[in-house]
Amino acid sequence: MIKALRPLLRRSTYAGALFAYAAALASLPLLSFALLPALAWRSAPEGVLFVVVLVVWAALIALVGLARTTRRVLILAARRLLHVVLPAPSAARPPRTSPEAGQRWRTPLWLLLHVTLGWTGALASGLLLFLALALPGGWLRAELALSLFGRSARVTDGWQSWAAALACLLLAAVVCVLVTRALRWSAPRLLGPSTAERLALAAERERRLAERNRLAHELHDSIGHTLTTTTIQAAVAGELMSTDPAAARATLRSIEESARAALEDLDYVLGVLREREAESAESTGGAETAAAAPIRTLADLPELLERVRHTGAVVEWERSGDPAQVRGTLSRAAYRIVQEGLTNAVRHGAGGPITVRVAAGPDALELTVVNETGAAPRTGRPRAFPTSGHGLPGLAERVRLLHGEIDAGPDGPRRWRLAVRLPVRLSA
Repeated sequence: MIKALRPLLRRSTYAGALFAYAAALASLPLLSFALLPALAWRSAPEGVLFVVVLVVWAALIALVGLARTTRRVLILAARRLLHVVLPAPSAARPPRTSPEAGQRWRTPLWLLLHVTLGWTGALASGLLLFLALALPGGWLRAELALSLFGRSARVTDGWQSWAAALACLLLAAVVCVLVTRALRWSAPRLLGPSTAERLALAAERERRLAERNRLAHELHDSIGHTLTTTTIQAAVAGELMSTDPAAARATLRSIEESARAALEDLDYVLGVLREREAESAESTGGAETAAAAPIRTLADLPELLERVRHTGAVVEWERSGDPAQVRGTLSRAAYRIVQEGLTNAVRHGAGGPITVRVAAGPDALELTVVNETGAAPRTGRPRAFPTSGHGLPGLAERVRLLHGEIDAGPDGPRRWRLAVRLPVRLSA
């Protein structure tokens, strides 16, 4: 019994009923337009005029429901007042040839149901509330006549009028419960995402996830490499400051160049994040345009190797073929792969020579980074670097997206080898 009364005591029940009654009130301006055909056709029977007004009124309400703004407002209101879970509609419009484009009728249908429930509930609950106020004590000389199975009863005054008033209040509350439940049941079915919208939302989430992963890779490769090399370069410059000031100054210039390159990458990533945040918030103001992406390709490898040499490492570069034939995304990815390989070699290597091989063939681009492992680091270099464990998995993901092959692991007792093979498309 108490469980059955709980919906009558919930504030959300009456919030949902008010939501329905507000729709009925909002439809009144459209009723004035629906009366125009009846005023122009006064010679028609009253029944026909009544049907014409209802049909025109329903058509105008459905026409309002076709607007995308109307649907967004209804979804937002249903979330707050009906407490139903409804995802925000996708901003992407389905193509006209898509079968989902024909499902725009769902919002007008829900709006018609909304207005119908609003008028029905408002009239029923309003009449019941009026009776509940008028019956006690014979106010307004109100009487209530009941007829059931051929028997009639008339409520006039006394305890019967108070009991009837209480019953009217209870029935008005029941009407609110029924209206709210009907709206809650229909909202997910008519305002919820269609199949096309679910696919669009899933594609949008996948795109954002891919973008975040790409930005994470960019930050890891660029900022991680820069912090590694500048940390070692700062230690080397400190050692050379008194013995070889010229070499120390050269090392400090290299630190400056590395930091400037990292700042360019960081500005680009932050610009993209600001742009994505503005898109997700659907800002209507002038959002700042993201900074242009810094383009670093295999042509920038000599500069990268030179910065690594300023850490005191010995870097040998072997190349074959013409790396200039590798262009676009493949060249940029190859630069990042070599950069990550050098970062790992500087971080975890034994201070021995690092060999970088770039072989550009007609069908494949082969990248190899080999370094020594197992010996104690030389004096002046930091003994350990924190590692996130995302370097090699990130490389493997980047190579997989390029349909390439990767092999990373020990190459003998004291060597580590990173080998990547990427297919080359000369038309790219």
